[in-house]
Amino acid sequence: MTTALYPPPCGEGRSAQRSGTGVATFISNAHHPAHSVRHPPHKREDKTAAEARAYVAAAAVPDPEIPVLTVEDLGILRSVTIEDGVAVARVTPTYTGCPAVLAIELAVEAALRDAGFEARVERVMSPAWTTDWITEEGRAKLKAYGIAPPAKASNSIRALFGETEVACPRCGSLETARISEFGSTACKALYRCEACHEPFDYFKCI
Repeated sequence: MTTALYPPPCGEGRSAQRSGTGVATFISNAHHPAHSVRHPPHKREDKTAAEARAYVAAAAVPDPEIPVLTVEDLGILRSVTIEDGVAVARVTPTYTGCPAVLAIELAVEAALRDAGFEARVERVMSPAWTTDWITEEGRAKLKAYGIAPPAKASNSIRALFGETEVACPRCGSLETARISEFGSTACKALYRCEACHEPFDYFKCI
């Protein structure tokens, strides 16, 4: 894809900026209402050719924890713009303490530099990421990889507390049971299929 993604204005919340140092520093700390709706990113149609090329380079970076997914599949790549000759990528962590966020930022910056751009990565914390931002292609990749994709209902109390039916990614059966609240990573829960008897990870709804 060559479309840049843009969510609602991120300047209203806290964001951070890193450029080559490996350390994120906050560049904004304005008030952001706690009840704000976390809208998914949306397309920007007036991108330049350079922005489109930069976006393609950044979007292809794989997630270090689930390498079959890219940062675009996860919906954490908020935008890529060209500002004063610098390719600026804005990334939102899946959650505040995500251990992979720095590795992702460094990989995005490296991908932009490899594509011929002077690069900067900004960490945007608000609005917070939600599993609803995972693309349909990303959900299909998760299922093919053996991970049940999250329920697309981050505004549902039942979904957030893991009370929705989870289909086995291997046989499709809904006869599944949760074994543990935590799977191979903190963002996944461990389930077992009662039909095919295979264990599998479920990507928790956030």
